[in-house]
Amino acid sequence: MKLMILESGAKARTVKKYLGKDWIVNACKGHVQDLPPSKAMWASEDGKLPEPPWDWTEGAERVVAGIRRKAEDSDVEEIYIATDPDREGEFIAWRLSILFSDFPEVKRVTFNEITKSAVNEAIDNCTDIDMDLVDAAKVRRFTDRLVGFRCSKFSKSWRLPSMGRVQTPTLGFIVQRELEREAHVPIEYHSVHAESDGVRFNVRFHEKDDSDAWKDDSGKHRADRTSDGDLAEHAFQALLKAGEMTITSVKEGKTNRNPQPPFTTDTLLQAANSTLKWSVSKTARVAQSLYQSGHITYIRTDSTRTNAEARNKVREHIKEKYGKDHLGPGMLGSDVKKGASNVQDAHEAIRPTRPESTSITTDRADGKKLYGLIWARFAASQMSQSVRERRDLQAGLDELDIPLNGSASWRIHAGWEAVFSQYLGDVRTTSPDSPLIIGAVWSIDASDDNPHMTTDETKPPRRFSESSIVQEMKRAGIGRPSTYVSTVSKLGARGYVELEGNSLIPTDDGRTMWLQVVPFYNAQDKAEGLFTPEFTAKMEKDLDRVEHAQTSGASVWASFLDVFRAMHNSALEDRRKVPTPRQLALLESRLTVLDEAYREELLAGKAIGDLSGEEARGLIGTLMEANGRNGPLPASEKQTALIVKLSDRIGIGLTKALGLVDSTDISELTGGRDGSASALISTLIEQSGAMPATPAQVDLVNKLAEQHEVSLDRVLAIAGLKEIDEMSKTDASDIIGEMKKRRGTRRRRGKA
Repeated sequence: MKLMILESGAKARTVKKYLGKDWIVNACKGHVQDLPPSKAMWASEDGKLPEPPWDWTEGAERVVAGIRRKAEDSDVEEIYIATDPDREGEFIAWRLSILFSDFPEVKRVTFNEITKSAVNEAIDNCTDIDMDLVDAAKVRRFTDRLVGFRCSKFSKSWRLPSMGRVQTPTLGFIVQRELEREAHVPIEYHSVHAESDGVRFNVRFHEKDDSDAWKDDSGKHRADRTSDGDLAEHAFQALLKAGEMTITSVKEGKTNRNPQPPFTTDTLLQAANSTLKWSVSKTARVAQSLYQSGHITYIRTDSTRTNAEARNKVREHIKEKYGKDHLGPGMLGSDVKKGASNVQDAHEAIRPTRPESTSITTDRADGKKLYGLIWARFAASQMSQSVRERRDLQAGLDELDIPLNGSASWRIHAGWEAVFSQYLGDVRTTSPDSPLIIGAVWSIDASDDNPHMTTDETKPPRRFSESSIVQEMKRAGIGRPSTYVSTVSKLGARGYVELEGNSLIPTDDGRTMWLQVVPFYNAQDKAEGLFTPEFTAKMEKDLDRVEHAQTSGASVWASFLDVFRAMHNSALEDRRKVPTPRQLALLESRLTVLDEAYREELLAGKAIGDLSGEEARGLIGTLMEANGRNGPLPASEKQTALIVKLSDRIGIGLTKALGLVDSTDISELTGGRDGSASALISTLIEQSGAMPATPAQVDLVNKLAEQHEVSLDRVLAIAGLKEIDEMSKTDASDIIGEMKKRRGTRRRRGKA
């Protein structure tokens, strides 16, 4: 028997079908070990990366133990680790290789698609763990952890939850766009057009060099717009009266439209958003399912490269269904734009694993939709251009001394559009009935809304959508295919942005973060601040260089550490010069309860906003002393945070919780052991403990009983219970704590 370990159960089930009865195929369910949660960084020797005590992820120890038991019971000697073919997958493989190192043979296999041929080829060409990839994953973890811990602690002074190496500069794009919108000064314009035989003719008001030529915010000339309302009204009335126009110029031409390359992660997210109206998280979820089921290739990629066999299969299909004239030269995958140095090109583009199949058999409609889009994009990349005849027309009226411009086009060869018809809408394929010659008279289509005059003003730049912010991240070189979705999701989860329709809008917290907190790190005497896109992109390139063995992970980590320490220390020093919002709020709440004479004595004639950071800290220290002049001590930060947490846990809400101690606002609570905050905490803890155990607690108690191989009755006896239905939250906590303590004791005995 041989054992193959993959990440997901769905992927394992697909692979199991290909390998047969001589194989055990199991899923490790993602990361099995990672950085311990309670520390910012670990020391290391010069020239070496830190070696932290890698900790089990939730539930992973039990999963790995189960896989080991199966392998030992079946006398497995060969273990194949087939986690995803990227940094994170290699990191998981590295930890698994250590956890299974006592088996005779442990091999690493990777495949870009889950097909029988790909899996078998990977087994025949197994390799060792790629430690360059692992080191890149380690450095990414170390830098993210350091920034997350240190900077998030810094942001707590503004009561903000977190900062992140990629998350925060991404937030910056969204906030800056909002500031641009607010600074936008609308420019009014008028436009007039008329429809004739399916062609739209726009009145051409001004030439570029005219003194009154209309220009937008950026100075771009628009000939079909004017600021002169009287001129626009005159043109409109002339069209109404005339009812027809005479063609004065005809220019012949053709328009060729090129197909786009196969999908990368970012272009798939964008296309599904615009075409299917899906969120990026939904697209990622459905695409992952298609990959795990063996329908498409690996979905985290920024390469447009595809293999020759897949291209040949889809080209045969195109030739048979649409004809040889629909085949194009075909994109081989070297179609990366010049200067796109942030492209890793580690994997193929996203494409169907069976290109000859235009659809898949599944009961999930979303899977069919996304597969159809992916197939069409891949097939189109091997097809010919679409071709349209085009006629640029100019027309005139007797009573109007300025012309109208229009353009008639109709498709004469579908090319790649043949496979994209369901996404393109109606396409004109015949020429207009009206003559396309000089002197021809075209009637204006009769309609209540034709001709039409518009009076409007320029709009501010559009807010980012989920897909366009991914596009901006890609353009700026921050993040990678594996982090796009999680980064955008975190901004919402942390309360920094809200999704309104399809638009990302920064919250007050998001604006505070970017405009008040981030400048401490960005506005330093450095070429690039910590949270600038330039600094973040450079770090991503450094990680790529580690991955490709162009530099060592230790040198990149050491360099980052030096730069970060300098920036962080500078930020701390600058923050001490002025009071933090938290300090100002505390001073406001404390000073208002003092008599006026004592308040003026403490402030020495200054307003609260004029205090330096040092003065604010000294004044807070004075006010926190227990004496009669200062009044009762306020509740501490820890007390108020715990009250909010407990009231949420119980489900009674903060207002109702405060009512338990006859208070209406949390700022009214008093501190100290005998204060109202302490009394409220005791009451809430008592109520919380008496509540029934949560379903998660019940599941965990059952799992612990199973892991320890003891009966549930014996486990419940720890809290003096006979039935699990009697278990309260407090009982569950006691049982879980005791069982984990016993597990720790057994481990130590085993090591001894």
